[in-house]
Amino acid sequence: MTSPPENTDAASPDAWPANRPPDDPQAWERFRDSDAAAGFVIGEDFERFSQRDDVFNRAWWDQTVHTDDVVAFYAAHQKPDPRRGDGFTQWDFALLNSAWSVARDYAARGYKDGVREGFLDSFKPFMPLSPDKAEMPDIAEATERVKQVARFLGADLVGVTEYDERWTYTASCHIDKVRDEKPNVVPDGMKTVIVLAHGMDHRLVESYPSAMAAAATGREYSREAAIVSSLASFIRSLGYEAIATSNDTTLTIPYAIKAGMGEYGRNQMVITPEFGPRVRFSKVITELELVHDQPRKHGVTEFCNICQKCADACPPKALPYGPPSDVPQNRSTIKGVKKWSANCEKCFGYWTKLRADCAICMRVCPYNMDYSKLMSRIIRRLMGTRLRKLMLKLNLRSKQGSRRAPKDWWRLGRDAQSGGH
Repeated sequence: MTSPPENTDAASPDAWPANRPPDDPQAWERFRDSDAAAGFVIGEDFERFSQRDDVFNRAWWDQTVHTDDVVAFYAAHQKPDPRRGDGFTQWDFALLNSAWSVARDYAARGYKDGVREGFLDSFKPFMPLSPDKAEMPDIAEATERVKQVARFLGADLVGVTEYDERWTYTASCHIDKVRDEKPNVVPDGMKTVIVLAHGMDHRLVESYPSAMAAAATGREYSREAAIVSSLASFIRSLGYEAIATSNDTTLTIPYAIKAGMGEYGRNQMVITPEFGPRVRFSKVITELELVHDQPRKHGVTEFCNICQKCADACPPKALPYGPPSDVPQNRSTIKGVKKWSANCEKCFGYWTKLRADCAICMRVCPYNMDYSKLMSRIIRRLMGTRLRKLMLKLNLRSKQGSRRAPKDWWRLGRDAQSGGH
Protein backbone atom coordinates (compact mmCIF):
# COMPACT_ATOMS: atom_id res chain seq x y z
CA MET A 1 0.00 0.00 0.00
CA THR A 2 1.53 3.31 -1.00
CA SER A 3 1.68 6.27 1.34
CA PRO A 4 0.04 9.55 0.25
CA PRO A 5 1.92 12.82 0.57
CA GLU A 6 1.50 14.79 3.76
CA ASN A 7 -1.76 16.72 4.21
CA THR A 8 -3.48 14.68 1.49
CA ASP A 9 -6.68 12.80 2.10
CA ALA A 10 -5.94 9.24 0.99
CA ALA A 11 -9.63 8.69 0.36
CA SER A 12 -9.76 11.50 -2.17
CA PRO A 13 -9.77 10.47 -5.85
CA ASP A 14 -7.00 13.03 -6.37
CA ALA A 15 -4.70 11.40 -3.82
CA TRP A 16 -1.48 9.65 -4.74
CA PRO A 17 -1.13 7.44 -6.73
CA ALA A 18 -4.40 8.31 -8.49
CA ASN A 19 -2.96 11.68 -9.44
CA ARG A 20 0.10 10.17 -11.10
CA PRO A 21 0.62 11.79 -14.54
CA PRO A 22 -0.75 9.54 -17.30
CA ASP A 23 1.59 8.05 -19.88
CA ASP A 24 1.08 9.48 -23.34
CA PRO A 25 2.55 7.20 -26.03
CA GLN A 26 1.29 9.51 -28.78
CA ALA A 27 3.38 12.36 -27.39
CA TRP A 28 6.43 10.09 -27.44
CA GLU A 29 6.34 9.96 -31.22
CA ARG A 30 8.40 13.15 -31.21
CA PHE A 31 11.37 11.08 -30.04
CA ARG A 32 11.26 8.65 -32.97
CA ASP A 33 14.14 10.19 -34.93
CA SER A 34 16.39 10.77 -31.93
CA ASP A 35 15.67 7.22 -30.69
CA ALA A 36 16.86 5.85 -34.04
CA ALA A 37 20.00 8.02 -33.92
CA ALA A 38 20.77 6.75 -30.41
CA GLY A 39 20.11 3.11 -31.34
CA PHE A 40 17.09 2.81 -29.03
CA VAL A 41 14.60 0.06 -29.90
CA ILE A 42 11.43 0.68 -27.89
CA GLY A 43 8.39 -1.54 -28.32
CA GLU A 44 4.68 -0.96 -27.91
CA ASP A 45 4.83 -2.79 -24.57
CA PHE A 46 7.12 -0.12 -23.09
CA GLU A 47 6.35 0.84 -19.50
CA ARG A 48 7.91 3.60 -17.46
CA PHE A 49 9.91 2.41 -14.46
CA SER A 50 9.19 2.83 -10.75
CA GLN A 51 12.18 3.57 -8.56
CA ARG A 52 10.81 1.09 -6.06
CA ASP A 53 11.75 -1.70 -8.49
CA ASP A 54 15.41 -0.67 -8.55
CA VAL A 55 17.26 -3.60 -6.97
CA PHE A 56 18.84 -1.34 -4.34
CA ASN A 57 15.34 -0.41 -3.16
CA ARG A 58 13.94 -3.91 -3.61
CA ALA A 59 16.62 -5.07 -1.19
CA TRP A 60 14.62 -3.35 1.56
CA TRP A 61 11.14 -4.69 0.84
CA ASP A 62 11.37 -7.69 -1.52
CA GLN A 63 12.05 -10.88 0.40
CA THR A 64 13.42 -12.54 -2.73
CA VAL A 65 16.27 -10.01 -2.61
CA HIS A 66 16.54 -9.13 1.09
CA THR A 67 19.06 -11.36 2.90
CA ASP A 68 21.38 -11.25 5.91
CA ASP A 69 24.14 -10.30 3.47
CA VAL A 70 22.11 -7.24 2.41
CA VAL A 71 21.83 -6.15 6.05
CA ALA A 72 25.58 -6.63 6.53
CA PHE A 73 26.37 -4.83 3.26
CA TYR A 74 24.52 -1.67 4.28
CA ALA A 75 25.75 -1.89 7.86
CA ALA A 76 29.33 -1.87 6.55
CA HIS A 77 28.74 1.67 5.27
CA GLN A 78 28.64 2.93 8.85
CA LYS A 79 30.57 0.20 10.61
CA PRO A 80 33.05 -1.48 8.28
CA ASP A 81 34.14 -5.05 8.86
CA PRO A 82 37.80 -5.05 7.78
CA ARG A 83 39.58 -8.33 7.09
CA ARG A 84 43.11 -9.34 6.21
CA GLY A 85 42.52 -9.84 2.50
CA ASP A 86 44.31 -7.38 0.22
CA GLY A 87 41.91 -4.55 -0.58
CA PHE A 88 39.69 -5.14 2.45
CA THR A 89 41.89 -3.90 5.32
CA GLN A 90 41.04 -1.05 7.68
CA TRP A 91 43.08 1.29 5.46
CA ASP A 92 41.04 0.24 2.42
CA PHE A 93 37.67 0.70 4.11
CA ALA A 94 38.88 4.04 5.46
CA LEU A 95 39.59 5.16 1.89
CA LEU A 96 36.21 3.85 0.72
CA ASN A 97 34.24 5.68 3.40
CA SER A 98 36.22 8.90 3.02
CA ALA A 99 35.49 8.95 -0.72
CA TRP A 100 31.76 8.52 -0.08
CA SER A 101 31.58 11.00 2.82
CA VAL A 102 30.39 14.09 0.89
CA ALA A 103 27.72 12.15 -1.02
CA ARG A 104 26.50 10.62 2.22
CA ASP A 105 26.41 14.03 3.90
CA TYR A 106 24.17 15.30 1.11
CA ALA A 107 22.02 12.18 1.37
CA ALA A 108 21.67 12.51 5.15
CA ARG A 109 20.88 16.21 5.43
CA GLY A 110 17.18 15.76 4.68
CA TYR A 111 16.78 12.41 6.38
CA LYS A 112 14.62 13.78 9.21
CA ASP A 113 12.18 14.99 6.55
CA GLY A 114 12.12 11.63 4.77
CA VAL A 115 14.43 12.81 1.99
CA ARG A 116 17.58 11.11 0.71
CA GLU A 117 19.16 13.49 -1.77
CA GLY A 118 20.92 12.04 -4.77
CA PHE A 119 19.53 8.55 -4.27
CA LEU A 120 15.78 8.84 -3.74
CA ASP A 121 15.26 12.58 -4.13
CA SER A 122 16.79 15.41 -6.14
CA PHE A 123 19.28 17.71 -4.45
CA LYS A 124 17.70 20.53 -2.48
CA PRO A 125 18.44 23.82 -4.28
CA PHE A 126 20.86 26.11 -2.50
CA MET A 127 20.04 29.26 -4.48
CA PRO A 128 16.47 30.58 -4.61
CA LEU A 129 14.96 30.96 -8.06
CA SER A 130 15.66 34.52 -9.17
CA PRO A 131 12.43 36.44 -9.83
CA ASP A 132 14.15 38.14 -12.77
CA LYS A 133 15.31 36.27 -15.84
CA ALA A 134 18.77 37.23 -17.02
CA GLU A 135 19.24 38.79 -20.44
CA MET A 136 20.20 35.89 -22.66
CA PRO A 137 22.51 35.74 -25.66
CA ASP A 138 21.53 33.58 -28.64
CA ILE A 139 20.86 29.92 -27.81
CA ALA A 140 24.21 28.67 -29.12
CA GLU A 141 26.21 31.08 -26.95
CA ALA A 142 23.98 30.38 -23.94
CA THR A 143 24.69 26.67 -24.38
CA GLU A 144 28.45 27.24 -24.51
CA ARG A 145 28.30 29.45 -21.41
CA VAL A 146 26.46 26.78 -19.42
CA LYS A 147 28.92 24.12 -20.57
CA GLN A 148 31.82 26.39 -19.63
CA VAL A 149 30.39 26.81 -16.13
CA ALA A 150 29.90 23.04 -15.79
CA ARG A 151 33.53 22.40 -16.72
CA PHE A 152 34.70 25.20 -14.40
CA LEU A 153 32.78 23.58 -11.54
CA GLY A 154 34.58 20.29 -12.19
CA ALA A 155 32.61 18.22 -14.70
CA ASP A 156 34.88 16.20 -16.98
CA LEU A 157 32.36 16.05 -19.83
CA VAL A 158 29.13 17.93 -20.58
CA GLY A 159 26.30 17.06 -22.97
CA VAL A 160 22.81 18.44 -23.59
CA THR A 161 19.64 16.71 -24.73
CA GLU A 162 15.86 17.07 -24.64
CA TYR A 163 13.82 16.29 -21.53
CA ASP A 164 12.00 12.99 -22.11
CA GLU A 165 9.29 11.98 -19.64
CA ARG A 166 9.65 8.30 -20.58
CA TRP A 167 12.73 8.08 -18.38
CA THR A 168 11.18 9.83 -15.36
CA TYR A 169 10.35 7.39 -12.56
CA THR A 170 6.63 6.83 -12.17
CA ALA A 171 7.22 7.14 -8.44
CA SER A 172 9.98 7.84 -5.98
CA CYS A 173 10.46 6.07 -2.64
CA HIS A 174 10.05 6.94 1.00
CA ILE A 175 12.92 6.24 3.35
CA ASP A 176 11.23 3.41 5.16
CA LYS A 177 11.71 -0.31 5.53
CA VAL A 178 9.34 -1.10 2.67
CA ARG A 179 10.28 1.82 0.38
CA ASP A 180 6.67 2.91 -0.08
CA GLU A 181 6.06 4.93 -3.22
CA LYS A 182 5.68 8.70 -3.11
CA PRO A 183 5.12 11.30 -5.84
CA ASN A 184 8.03 11.99 -8.13
CA VAL A 185 7.24 15.50 -9.28
CA VAL A 186 9.06 17.20 -12.15
CA PRO A 187 7.70 20.74 -12.68
CA ASP A 188 5.93 21.54 -15.93
CA GLY A 189 7.86 23.33 -18.61
CA MET A 190 11.11 21.39 -18.36
CA LYS A 191 12.80 21.33 -21.77
CA THR A 192 16.41 20.34 -21.33
CA VAL A 193 18.64 17.83 -19.55
CA ILE A 194 22.30 18.75 -19.03
CA VAL A 195 24.33 15.59 -18.50
CA LEU A 196 27.62 15.76 -16.60
CA ALA A 197 30.21 12.99 -16.73
CA HIS A 198 32.76 12.35 -13.99
CA GLY A 199 35.74 10.13 -14.83
CA MET A 200 36.80 7.47 -12.34
CA ASP A 201 40.38 6.78 -11.20
CA HIS A 202 41.92 4.21 -13.58
CA ARG A 203 44.37 2.71 -11.10
CA LEU A 204 41.67 2.13 -8.50
CA VAL A 205 39.33 0.56 -11.06
CA GLU A 206 42.12 -1.87 -11.96
CA SER A 207 41.89 -3.30 -8.43
CA TYR A 208 38.18 -4.23 -8.52
CA PRO A 209 36.71 -6.07 -6.71
CA SER A 210 37.87 -4.60 -3.42
CA ALA A 211 36.70 -2.14 -0.81
CA MET A 212 39.56 0.11 -1.86
CA ALA A 213 38.49 0.13 -5.51
CA ALA A 214 34.94 1.10 -4.49
CA ALA A 215 36.45 4.43 -3.44
CA ALA A 216 36.66 5.23 -7.18
CA THR A 217 32.86 5.16 -7.32
CA GLY A 218 32.40 6.97 -4.02
CA ARG A 219 34.68 9.84 -5.02
CA GLU A 220 32.60 10.52 -8.13
CA TYR A 221 29.31 10.40 -6.21
CA SER A 222 30.78 12.98 -3.83
CA ARG A 223 32.17 15.13 -6.62
CA GLU A 224 28.97 15.02 -8.65
CA ALA A 225 26.84 16.01 -5.65
CA ALA A 226 28.80 19.24 -5.30
CA ILE A 227 29.16 19.91 -9.03
CA VAL A 228 25.62 19.20 -10.20
CA SER A 229 23.98 21.09 -7.32
CA SER A 230 26.28 24.05 -8.02
CA LEU A 231 25.34 24.06 -11.72
CA ALA A 232 21.65 23.98 -10.84
CA SER A 233 22.22 26.94 -8.49
CA PHE A 234 23.89 28.85 -11.32
CA ILE A 235 20.90 28.32 -13.63
CA ARG A 236 18.39 29.21 -10.90
CA SER A 237 20.32 32.45 -10.32
CA LEU A 238 19.67 33.27 -13.98
CA GLY A 239 15.94 32.98 -13.26
CA TYR A 240 15.32 29.55 -14.77
CA GLU A 241 14.07 26.50 -12.90
CA ALA A 242 16.67 23.74 -12.54
CA ILE A 243 16.71 20.43 -10.67
CA ALA A 244 19.99 18.71 -9.76
CA THR A 245 19.78 14.92 -9.84
CA SER A 246 21.95 11.84 -9.51
CA ASN A 247 20.34 8.39 -9.14
CA ASP A 248 17.00 9.98 -8.29
CA THR A 249 14.10 11.35 -10.35
CA THR A 250 14.93 9.76 -13.71
CA LEU A 251 16.96 7.06 -15.37
CA THR A 252 20.31 8.49 -16.47
CA ILE A 253 21.78 6.21 -19.15
CA PRO A 254 19.27 7.13 -21.91
CA TYR A 255 20.05 10.81 -21.41
CA ALA A 256 23.82 10.23 -21.44
CA ILE A 257 23.56 8.39 -24.76
CA LYS A 258 21.32 10.99 -26.38
CA ALA A 259 23.57 13.79 -25.12
CA GLY A 260 26.41 12.28 -27.12
CA MET A 261 28.44 10.98 -24.18
CA GLY A 262 28.88 7.44 -25.54
CA GLU A 263 27.23 4.16 -26.46
CA TYR A 264 25.55 1.45 -24.41
CA GLY A 265 27.63 -1.68 -23.80
CA ARG A 266 27.00 -5.30 -22.94
CA ASN A 267 28.18 -4.53 -19.39
CA GLN A 268 25.18 -2.14 -18.95
CA MET A 269 27.44 0.91 -18.96
CA VAL A 270 27.82 3.90 -21.23
CA ILE A 271 31.14 3.47 -23.03
CA THR A 272 32.64 6.93 -23.56
CA PRO A 273 35.50 7.76 -25.95
CA GLU A 274 37.26 9.64 -23.15
CA PHE A 275 37.01 7.15 -20.26
CA GLY A 276 35.54 3.95 -21.67
CA PRO A 277 33.08 2.57 -19.07
CA ARG A 278 34.96 4.24 -16.21
CA VAL A 279 32.58 7.13 -15.66
CA ARG A 280 29.69 8.32 -13.48
CA PHE A 281 26.88 10.63 -14.59
CA SER A 282 24.72 13.30 -13.00
CA LYS A 283 22.25 15.68 -14.63
CA VAL A 284 20.40 18.97 -14.36
CA ILE A 285 16.80 19.12 -15.59
CA THR A 286 15.90 22.66 -16.55
CA GLU A 287 13.42 24.90 -18.37
CA LEU A 288 16.37 26.70 -19.96
CA GLU A 289 16.36 26.13 -23.70
CA LEU A 290 19.75 24.99 -25.02
CA VAL A 291 21.19 23.45 -28.18
CA HIS A 292 20.96 19.65 -28.08
CA ASP A 293 23.99 17.48 -28.72
CA GLN A 294 23.62 14.46 -30.99
CA PRO A 295 24.33 10.80 -30.18
CA ARG A 296 27.86 9.73 -31.12
CA LYS A 297 28.75 6.38 -32.60
CA HIS A 298 32.27 4.99 -32.34
CA GLY A 299 31.70 1.30 -32.91
CA VAL A 300 30.83 0.12 -29.39
CA THR A 301 27.66 -1.72 -30.38
CA GLU A 302 29.45 -3.61 -33.14
CA PHE A 303 32.36 -4.47 -30.84
CA CYS A 304 30.12 -5.62 -27.98
CA ASN A 305 28.26 -7.84 -30.45
CA ILE A 306 31.41 -9.94 -30.86
CA CYS A 307 32.86 -9.48 -27.35
CA GLN A 308 31.60 -11.25 -24.24
CA LYS A 309 34.60 -10.60 -21.99
CA CYS A 310 32.50 -8.95 -19.29
CA ALA A 311 29.93 -11.77 -19.29
CA ASP A 312 32.69 -14.39 -19.07
CA ALA A 313 34.36 -12.56 -16.15
CA CYS A 314 31.16 -11.95 -14.14
CA PRO A 315 31.37 -14.22 -11.03
CA PRO A 316 27.56 -14.57 -10.49
CA LYS A 317 26.93 -14.82 -14.26
CA ALA A 318 24.61 -11.84 -14.16
CA LEU A 319 25.55 -10.38 -17.54
CA PRO A 320 23.91 -11.50 -20.79
CA TYR A 321 25.33 -13.42 -23.71
CA GLY A 322 24.01 -13.12 -27.23
CA PRO A 323 22.27 -10.16 -28.87
CA PRO A 324 20.20 -7.49 -27.11
CA SER A 325 16.76 -8.66 -25.99
CA ASP A 326 13.48 -7.15 -24.82
CA VAL A 327 12.77 -10.09 -22.48
CA PRO A 328 12.94 -8.83 -18.85
CA GLN A 329 15.30 -10.62 -16.46
CA ASN A 330 13.05 -9.71 -13.50
CA ARG A 331 11.09 -6.71 -12.21
CA SER A 332 14.28 -4.64 -12.07
CA THR A 333 14.42 -4.67 -15.89
CA ILE A 334 12.58 -1.87 -17.68
CA LYS A 335 9.90 -3.30 -19.95
CA GLY A 336 9.68 -2.75 -23.67
CA VAL A 337 13.28 -1.74 -24.41
CA LYS A 338 15.48 -4.01 -26.52
CA LYS A 339 18.92 -3.96 -24.94
CA TRP A 340 21.47 -5.99 -23.04
CA SER A 341 20.02 -6.41 -19.54
CA ALA A 342 21.76 -7.76 -16.47
CA ASN A 343 20.19 -9.96 -13.83
CA CYS A 344 20.36 -7.32 -11.11
CA GLU A 345 19.40 -9.80 -8.40
CA LYS A 346 22.49 -11.93 -9.10
CA CYS A 347 24.72 -8.88 -9.46
CA PHE A 348 23.64 -7.20 -6.23
CA GLY A 349 23.71 -10.51 -4.37
CA TYR A 350 27.39 -10.82 -5.20
CA TRP A 351 28.03 -7.25 -4.07
CA THR A 352 26.50 -7.96 -0.69
CA LYS A 353 28.73 -10.99 -0.18
CA LEU A 354 31.79 -8.85 -0.91
CA ARG A 355 30.53 -6.04 1.38
CA ALA A 356 31.62 -3.69 -1.44
CA ASP A 357 31.06 -2.94 -5.12
CA CYS A 358 32.19 -5.51 -7.68
CA ALA A 359 32.63 -3.77 -11.10
CA ILE A 360 34.76 -6.56 -12.57
CA CYS A 361 32.80 -5.92 -15.77
CA MET A 362 34.17 -2.38 -15.82
CA ARG A 363 37.72 -3.48 -15.13
CA VAL A 364 37.91 -6.16 -17.84
CA CYS A 365 36.13 -4.15 -20.54
CA PRO A 366 38.50 -3.72 -23.52
CA TYR A 367 37.49 -0.05 -23.56
CA ASN A 368 38.85 0.43 -20.02
CA MET A 369 42.12 2.07 -20.99
CA ASP A 370 44.15 5.13 -20.04
CA TYR A 371 43.26 7.46 -22.90
CA SER A 372 45.95 9.96 -21.99
CA LYS A 373 48.21 7.52 -23.85
CA LEU A 374 48.38 7.70 -27.64
CA MET A 375 48.44 3.91 -28.06
CA SER A 376 45.16 3.58 -26.14
CA ARG A 377 43.53 6.10 -28.44
CA ILE A 378 44.80 4.24 -31.51
CA ILE A 379 43.48 0.92 -30.16
CA ARG A 380 40.08 2.48 -29.41
CA ARG A 381 39.94 3.81 -32.94
CA LEU A 382 40.74 0.41 -34.46
CA MET A 383 38.15 -1.30 -32.24
CA GLY A 384 35.53 0.74 -34.07
CA THR A 385 36.57 -0.44 -37.53
CA ARG A 386 36.43 -3.66 -39.54
CA LEU A 387 39.56 -4.69 -37.64
CA ARG A 388 37.47 -5.17 -34.47
CA LYS A 389 37.80 -8.98 -34.52
CA LEU A 390 41.57 -8.71 -34.70
CA MET A 391 41.60 -6.13 -31.90
CA LEU A 392 39.45 -8.41 -29.73
CA LYS A 393 41.77 -11.34 -30.35
CA LEU A 394 44.79 -9.23 -29.40
CA ASN A 395 42.99 -7.95 -26.31
CA LEU A 396 42.16 -11.47 -25.11
CA ARG A 397 45.83 -12.40 -25.47
CA SER A 398 46.98 -9.34 -23.57
CA LYS A 399 46.92 -8.61 -19.84
CA GLN A 400 44.53 -5.67 -20.26
CA GLY A 401 41.83 -5.90 -17.62
CA SER A 402 43.84 -8.10 -15.26
CA ARG A 403 43.32 -7.29 -11.61
CA ARG A 404 46.05 -5.17 -10.08
CA ALA A 405 46.89 -5.97 -6.47
CA PRO A 406 45.12 -3.33 -4.33
CA LYS A 407 48.22 -2.91 -2.17
CA ASP A 408 50.02 -1.49 -5.22
CA TRP A 409 47.85 1.64 -5.05
CA TRP A 410 49.24 2.50 -1.64
CA ARG A 411 52.76 2.56 -3.10
CA LEU A 412 52.01 5.10 -5.85
CA GLY A 413 53.30 8.09 -3.87
CA ARG A 414 56.45 6.29 -2.79
CA ASP A 415 57.10 5.03 -6.33
CA ALA A 416 56.69 8.54 -7.72
CA GLN A 417 59.26 9.90 -5.28
CA SER A 418 61.73 7.18 -6.26
CA GLY A 419 61.18 7.66 -9.98
CA GLY A 420 59.04 4.55 -10.36
CA HIS A 421 61.75 2.13 -9.22
